[in-house]
Amino acid sequence: MIAWSPYYVKDKDKLERVQRRFTKMVGGMESLGYVERAGRLGLMSLEERRNRADLIEMYRMVRGLSVIPMDEFFEIDGGGRTRGHLYKMRKSRFGTELRKHFFSQRVVNRWNELRGEDVAVGSVEAFKTRLTMRRRERMDLLMD
Repeated sequence: MIAWSPYYVKDKDKLERVQRRFTKMVGGMESLGYVERAGRLGLMSLEERRNRADLIEMYRMVRGLSVIPMDEFFEIDGGGRTRGHLYKMRKSRFGTELRKHFFSQRVVNRWNELRGEDVAVGSVEAFKTRLTMRRRERMDLLMD
């Protein structure tokens, strides 16, 4: 699980610059733009990787595969809605601006956007495959 995820754009950009610089060091990639370098190397942006890791940890928690018990951080939203999936989470209220960037807050909206067939798969590997498929369909799925 990702313990810290930057929420200021300036911090995200600083981290992303590390990956940009690294991809330039790969032979034959110096003249290409970052997006093309990352694509050829099969890399996601660091922001996408953090958000993907959040969703994977959420899946593990929902399935009881994590050492972190889901009910300590989340409550299933049993509001009787027929759209979405059975594991939609209720977003809790908080009193500070800082709290909205905690894992238990930042993952809920993205998790609730997933399709029922995505969260109903039987293994972590199958869930990762579903995330990859969804990312191809909707590039902004893993972006803030």
